[in-house]
Amino acid sequence: MIEQERFGYQSIHYLVRLNAERARLAEYERFADAVAEIQVRTILQHAWAEIEHDIQYKSSTAIPEEIRRRFMALAGMLEIADREFQAIQGADKEITDTTRERVARGDLLGVEITPLSLKQFLDKRLGADARISEWAYDWDEKLAKTLGFTDLKQIESALEQYDDNQLSVIAYENRQGQLTRFELMLLAALGERYIDRHPWRTSEWFAPRQRAYLQKFIEQGISTSTCDPTDFAGASSTRRSHLAAVIASGETGLPWSQVTSHEPPKVR
Repeated sequence: MIEQERFGYQSIHYLVRLNAERARLAEYERFADAVAEIQVRTILQHAWAEIEHDIQYKSSTAIPEEIRRRFMALAGMLEIADREFQAIQGADKEITDTTRERVARGDLLGVEITPLSLKQFLDKRLGADARISEWAYDWDEKLAKTLGFTDLKQIESALEQYDDNQLSVIAYENRQGQLTRFELMLLAALGERYIDRHPWRTSEWFAPRQRAYLQKFIEQGISTSTCDPTDFAGASSTRRSHLAAVIASGETGLPWSQVTSHEPPKVR
């Protein structure tokens, strides 16, 4: 049943009892005639009930008109807020579903970088890695935005010319976890910009280690860059090819050969 609260804010109450089959069971016999009430409320509806209970108003006829009007106004505001929260939840689900569909078909221009969308993109691009925790994607989502990326298309374009397994074996001599490989690709694509913008840039160990990786890439014929993420925004295939040529123009050496065997991975 639906009851009107004293000042008009609705909540749903269910009166329930055991069905005949369950009531015949020995452990439930004593509850055969019992009737229980289940109140279904949103968080705001519960807040309303608590407020009303705390001030101990037992009847609307005993309440001064001014206070009664304020309660009625509050009830209306809470109902509007409830509806808006439900609408926001629905919109969030719709955006999430749309993003999932767009990433699946490779339509990445304008797709916001979130932990969920980044994971789906990387699972598709680098292969899924179930060993990685959710918080790690939170970290790399923040890292990508700190580096200057604004959508998944920019990330895709930045990574396009790099082989994650090659970079991992060059840097670590084995195949690292998905996110470590992703970060190595970002390092190769952005070079010094990656180091200068990284949250760990002030740590003494960080910059020397990243520069050592960059040097290894160059020694193995991997083209590195100092491009800005905005250079990759909405880039067409022709423009991306041009960018790749520009990146490679200052480098020498033979292309790095395909690696076919790896040591057991360390996960990140």
